[in-house]
Amino acid sequence: MLQGKVLVAQGGGPTAVINQSLVGVVLEARKFRNVSLVYGALHGVRGIIDEDFVDLTQETTHNLEMVGETPSSALGSTRDKPDLKYCQEIFRVLKAHQIRYFFYIGGNDSSDTIRIVAEEAQKANHPIRCVHIPKTIDNDVMLNDHTPGFPSAARFVTQAFLGANLDNRSLPGVYIGVVMGRHAGFLTAAAALGKKFPDDGPHMIYLPERTFRLDAFLTDVKRAIETYGRCVVAVSEGIHDDSGTPIALQLARQIERDAHGNVQLSGSGALAGLLCDQVKDRLGISRVRADTLGYLQRSFIGCVSDVDQREAREAGEKAVQYAMWGETNGSVTIERTGYYSVDYRLVPLEAVAGKTRTMPDEFIAASGTDVTDAYRLYLRPLLGKSMPDAYRLRQNRVAKILK
Repeated sequence: MLQGKVLVAQGGGPTAVINQSLVGVVLEARKFRNVSLVYGALHGVRGIIDEDFVDLTQETTHNLEMVGETPSSALGSTRDKPDLKYCQEIFRVLKAHQIRYFFYIGGNDSSDTIRIVAEEAQKANHPIRCVHIPKTIDNDVMLNDHTPGFPSAARFVTQAFLGANLDNRSLPGVYIGVVMGRHAGFLTAAAALGKKFPDDGPHMIYLPERTFRLDAFLTDVKRAIETYGRCVVAVSEGIHDDSGTPIALQLARQIERDAHGNVQLSGSGALAGLLCDQVKDRLGISRVRADTLGYLQRSFIGCVSDVDQREAREAGEKAVQYAMWGETNGSVTIERTGYYSVDYRLVPLEAVAGKTRTMPDEFIAASGTDVTDAYRLYLRPLLGKSMPDAYRLRQNRVAKILK
C-alpha cells in the first residue's frame, strides 16, 4: 500500500446521493493505517489547482453521516476539463501535499478528467492511485447497470408525472414535461412508472434515442386528445431532428457551451415553449401547459431513493478498497445480480472515460413513444420503498331524472 494522504473531489452536476459516496470514501479511508490524512478539494479539480482543501480527517462521524443524507455536492463542483498544462499544475499540488490516493466522484466527463490525471501521473512517475466513482442522473456512464444519482432523480420524475397526470385529469388539456437527458432517455422514461390506469399519462414519451419529428408529434397529441380527452407528454431535453440537431436549439437565441463543449439545454425552457406554441397554433388547442423540470431533478431533498443512497455509499467504500488492495487505477461500476442485488467491479478508466451509454432498444417500445415492460422491471427496484400511489373514485353513476 502507498503511504500518504487521500484526496477526494466531486465533479459535474450534483445529485441527491453524491455525498453518500463522499462519506463512503472518507469513513473507509480513515480505517487504513497507511493513510495519514483525508482531504477534500473544494470545487473539484479547480480546488486542487487553487490548493483549496479541507481536512476531512477532523470531521466527526456523526456530521459526516448527516452530510451523507444531504443532497448536492458538499465539497462543491466544477465543469473544468484539465488539459496538459492544467494537469501539470495538479501534479505540482499533489506532490507538495503528498497525495497518494485520488478519488473523483462524477459522470463520464469527470471520468475523462481522472483518466488524464492518471496518465499524466504515470508519465511523471508520480506514485498515486486514481479511482473514479460514478455519479450522474442521466444514467449514461458505460459498463454500469445504473449510476448513483439516477434512481433518486428517476423517483422524482415518476412522482412529478404522477402528480401532473392527476392535475391534467381534473382539468383536461395538453401538458408537456421536459426532462433532463442530453443523449440518454433513461430519466425521461421514468415518467412511465407513474402510470396506473390505462388512460393515465404520460400518453407519449419522446427520447433522444429516436428521431423527433414535429408533424408526428402533433399527430400523436391529436390522437390522444381524441382518445382520452386530454394529453400528457414526457419529453427529453435532448430530442433531435434527422440531422442530429437538438430541437431546443431551433428557438435558442444564443448557444452556450460548458468547458467540455456540451450545449446548455436545461436552463432556457425553449423546448417547452416551442412545443406548446406548435400545439396551440397548429392544433388549435388553447389549454396547453408545460414545465421544464430542470435542476429540480438533481438534488430534490423530498424523494431520495433508499436504494440509491445505499449504493452510492457502497460505491465510495469499494473505491477505497480497490485503491488500497489493488495496484491499478480504474472506475467503480455497478453490476446487477439477481432480481435485485448488485456487485461492484473496477474497470479500466479508458473503458468508461468520455463515453456515453444510451437506452438499449429492448427498453423502447416499437412505437418509439413509450417504454417496454423490460424497462419498467429494470427501474422499479431502483426507486426504493414507499412509492406513492394514486386512486380513483368508482364511477357508480346516478340515473338522470330530467334528461
